[in-house]
Amino acid sequence: MRAFRAVAAALLGAVVLAGCGPSGSGGGDDAPPQGSAGASTGTGAGADAGPPASPSPARSSGPGARTSAVPAPGETLVRVTRSGGFAGETHTLVVQGDGSWSRLDAKAGPEGAGKLSEQGLAALRTALREADFARLPGIATGGPTIYDGFFYTFVHGGYEVAGEQESLPPALVRVVDALPPFTQD
Repeated sequence: MRAFRAVAAALLGAVVLAGCGPSGSGGGDDAPPQGSAGASTGTGAGADAGPPASPSPARSSGPGARTSAVPAPGETLVRVTRSGGFAGETHTLVVQGDGSWSRLDAKAGPEGAGKLSEQGLAALRTALREADFARLPGIATGGPTIYDGFFYTFVHGGYEVAGEQESLPPALVRVVDALPPFTQD
């Protein structure tokens, strides 16, 4: 099971990074830098040894680096990838600071778009603030294994946090609940 989790985390990291390039859709300041998947998600040899990895800032450094927790309307507020489930599908939601969102498939192709209502955007911002990404572990653990469950990766405010659905802390469950749907109805 540990090997499965490590492989799942590595694959999910690759999917997240595939859509984060400067020419790809959704590549905002909150996107992790190239090559950070192993370091920030705790994958690789010895990933199960010791305590969970601490969150690692995904923010780029330099004079143009953002330090505000509230992005400008065109910048990425949050990026959440959900993979697994009975069908084993991967979908990513990218929500911009103005509440506009896009849904991407496993290959970062567009699947849908929309805009959150003012109340929906306020609820998402509140959930993100209350989640306090800077204090969350890089990998949420502790819940029971659900073999057809979902695995989530969140990128917000320069931090990347991931975990299986039953291991997510309640604050991250509230973030998931405030997001648009991961699939088309």
